[in-house]
Amino acid sequence: MNKPFAMTLLALATALALPAAAQTTLKFSHTDQQAGARQAAATVFAKKVEELTQGRYKVQIFCCSQLGNDPKNIEQLALGGIDFTVSGTGSYAPHVATLNLTALPYLVENYQQGWKLYDESKWLAAQFDKAPAKGFRFLSTWEAGFRSMTTKTALNSPADAKGMKLRTFPNEMMRWTLESMGFTIQIMPLPEVYLAIQQGAVQGQENPIDTIYSNKFYEVAPHITLTNHVYSPIPLAISEKTWAKLSPADQKAVTEAAQVAAKFSRQMIAGNDENQLKEMASRGAKINAKPDLAAFRASVQPAYAKAKEKYGADVDAILKDADAVRKAVK
Repeated sequence: MNKPFAMTLLALATALALPAAAQTTLKFSHTDQQAGARQAAATVFAKKVEELTQGRYKVQIFCCSQLGNDPKNIEQLALGGIDFTVSGTGSYAPHVATLNLTALPYLVENYQQGWKLYDESKWLAAQFDKAPAKGFRFLSTWEAGFRSMTTKTALNSPADAKGMKLRTFPNEMMRWTLESMGFTIQIMPLPEVYLAIQQGAVQGQENPIDTIYSNKFYEVAPHITLTNHVYSPIPLAISEKTWAKLSPADQKAVTEAAQVAAKFSRQMIAGNDENQLKEMASRGAKINAKPDLAAFRASVQPAYAKAKEKYGADVDAILKDADAVRKAVK
């Protein structure tokens, strides 16, 4: 046997004898449906993580509230029970209270303004920087869209909201806003909402268009009113315990994957609204694209007053950044 060939056989035998590099599985839990944009972006993120870590990390996605609702997911994230979640900024507010102010009504008017606010606001960056001390950190901001209403009966102005029981998620800023509009608020987990509307426990709910579409809320509350009352992006967060276990190179890889998925998420949501509304209309939904927005804007002033009373200068800071964005991007 010639020497080069023998060396090749020896190298091959040694390689086969070595154990394969262990693959670490990371859990990603969220509350969106299988057909939703959140799941699509999570899939992009998972593939990119595996690619950028050369297969050493695999992200296992649990959709549809399998591991818990948004508050539970964030609680588990902080404890290290799961590795990733993606949720509305308001859902993180029990841990970083000032994030309640991201749910102030009518901060921005379009997606481009919203993206600029989240990418460039120094005030918002400072709030996000508080998260690691709470057990998690933000990697990138994904998109969910502007929140609108789905109700059993027509809704054109706050006058129609009087006495109407509406489901929302547990967030004080959202509660102040919706109560200012005239709604009676009912808090419940997202998976329970369809049946609650169907059985008459509530008369409707509010969510971004993609969430309305993927959860088929229009089937039980056919009046979709484009109030666009709150801009509702969904930051992706990683458990601080998981982050600490990653090498600097893997931290960089996971962050890059998060940013790639964020770009995908933004483009998907911004590009889907019109098509999803058309499809829901074809299935019987009644789209109110021009409600009395002036009346809705006027109605929420008490919510601003409550926010200012509780959060003081932080309200001025986020309003200053939002005003600058609205002037810069039309």
